[in-house]
Order: sequence, then structure tokens, then C-alpha cells
Amino acid sequence: MNRRAMLGAAAAAAPLALATPALAQAMPEVRWRAASSFPRVFDILYGTLERIAARVAQLTDGRFRIQTFPAGEIVGGLQVLDAVQAGTLEAGHTASYYYIGKDVAFVPFTAMSFGLTSRQMSAWFRQGGGNELAAELFRDYSIVAHTAGDTGAQMGGWFRNEITSVEQLRGLKFRITGLAGQLFNRLGAAATLVAPADIYPSLERGVLDAVEFVGPHDDERANYVRVARYYYAPGFWEPGARLHFMMNQRAHAALPDLYKHAIEVACAEADADMTARYDAANPQALRRLVAAGAQLRFWPRPVLEAAWKANEAMNADLARGNPRFAKIMESYLRFRTEQYQWFRVAENSFDNFAFSAAQTVR
Repeated sequence: MNRRAMLGAAAAAAPLALATPALAQAMPEVRWRAASSFPRVFDILYGTLERIAARVAQLTDGRFRIQTFPAGEIVGGLQVLDAVQAGTLEAGHTASYYYIGKDVAFVPFTAMSFGLTSRQMSAWFRQGGGNELAAELFRDYSIVAHTAGDTGAQMGGWFRNEITSVEQLRGLKFRITGLAGQLFNRLGAAATLVAPADIYPSLERGVLDAVEFVGPHDDERANYVRVARYYYAPGFWEPGARLHFMMNQRAHAALPDLYKHAIEVACAEADADMTARYDAANPQALRRLVAAGAQLRFWPRPVLEAAWKANEAMNADLARGNPRFAKIMESYLRFRTEQYQWFRVAENSFDNFAFSAAQTVR
């Protein structure tokens, strides 16, 4: 390339090189506040909100900053949606099924008993119409939301006494979330929803007989093993639990497109990051819990079968009384049927051999 051509190319590139900092300087400085439904001690759950905020700041050259707050500092863990809807906060990180009291239609967007796993939920949200159905519901509450993290399959909770039959569930004071609480009520338990920060003291004082939260990593941090020894699996009511980053509709609409895209990117990254963190942390945490005295148990098949039947009947009853829930569940269950068929062929057949072979074949 001769000197004149080189100068011409440099001149052509100069406006492009100068445009980026000029564009950044022209973007407004925005400050938001966002609350989590989770205490700071739960580093993956609360930490996901911190990581979303840090990523947004990075992607906007520090001009869009989100200050994060754990549960209880501004609003309680179960009041995040209300605060975002009212505009008290611009955003929050929470589980939609906490708001079952407003509309049972919130529940499928977090977890359903015997429902979709984390991977299957991602497929439903992104390819099966789940995101569109969620947007319709959130719009009625003046909220824009993005999926932002998933725990993966959860454990079945901590119990003071061993459960060997459905009869032993009768009268059991059980902390459990979402529709799973209504399911256990149908099985005879006395289910109640308690915010994460209040679970341990309620169990310690005997207000509760059993609690479920997430899985080994979080349960170890909460120290439930000190007051309830029997640790059950699986958490059949949460084969995956999807969280959402919720934003006040007006606050979101006022953002430049660049900032909206930054939030989308940060939340998409959080979707994958949270599950990876739990999958890496849970095996070691489970070993430590067993060493600390946890008695690992699996739900007896009669309990699982009774729960499956009660769950199918409950969902049908709810659909008859709530058209929106019926619409969501039509999509959800149709997608579940296809996913179960496929996963049974490839994933499950592999798991059934490989997981056992790793322990027995030498």
C-alpha cells in the first residue's frame, strides 16, 4: 500500500475511532436501586444480583450503575415485586412464585412440581413461548422482566423425623414455596411460606417441623443440619427454579437502548452462571453436610406417586378457575411432554448407566 493510500485509510478510520468515546460521553448517567429476595449469606443467590449490576456497569463504561440491596435492607424478601411495581425501586431479583397470592399464574415461571428441569425451562422460555407468556403477565403489574439464574434441581428439604409414608405428612408444619405448599396441604401437611431470612429461627424454635430451601451449598450456609437431621431428595416440586430480574416498566422505558441491551446481556449470562456455580459447589457441600451428621434419604416411591396424582388434580382444578393459568399450563405441559420423551431417550438412558457405573464398574 502506498503512502497516499495509507493516509486515506487512516482518515477514513479516524471518525470511527473517535465515535466510541464521543458516544459514551453522550450517554446519560443512570443510577438504579435493586433489591434481592435473598440475604447476603446466600452468596450465589444474592451474588447473582451483584454480578448483574457489575456487568451492566462494565458494558456501559460505568455510566449505568445499579446499587444492590439484600433482603430486608429496603424491603422484605417477599415484597420485591411490590416495590418494583410501585416504583419504590427500579429493579429487583426474585422468584415469581413468591407472588402466588397475587396470581397463581406467576408460579410456572419459577418452578412446577414434576415440571421442567433447568435446561428444559431455558428451552421453553426461549423457544417454546415461555418468555412471551411471562411478559403478558408481568405487563399487568407494570414490570419488564428477564430470566436471570436457575438453581438446578433442588433437594427435598430438612425434616426433624424420618418420612417413610404419606401418613407421616399429616399435620407436618412445612416451610415450602409456591404451589408446592398447596400440594403438600393436599397430602395432609400444614404448609407455610417463610422468607429465606426467617427459615432457620422458625425451625430452631419448633414453629416448623421441616423446611426446604435450595440445595447443599445454600443449606450448609444456613446451617439447617444443626436442627433437623433428615435430608431428603429429590425436591420434586423444583426440578429447576428460575429467577427473574424485574424492572419497573417506566424506569425501563426511560433507558437508552444501549442500557436495555446491557441488562439483557447481563441477565442472559446470569442464567448460565448461576446453574454452573451450583453444580460446582453442591457436591462438596453435600459431602460436608453428611460428615456433619445429615442423614441423606430419598422420598419413598408411594409418597412420590401420591404427590404426582395430587399435583395433576390440583393443576386441573386451578386451570378451571384461572384462564391465564390454564393458558400458560397448556403451553407448559405440551412442552413438558415433548421434553420428557426426548430426555428419556438420550439423557436418562445415559444417566441411568453412567451414574451407577461410576460407582460399580472397575
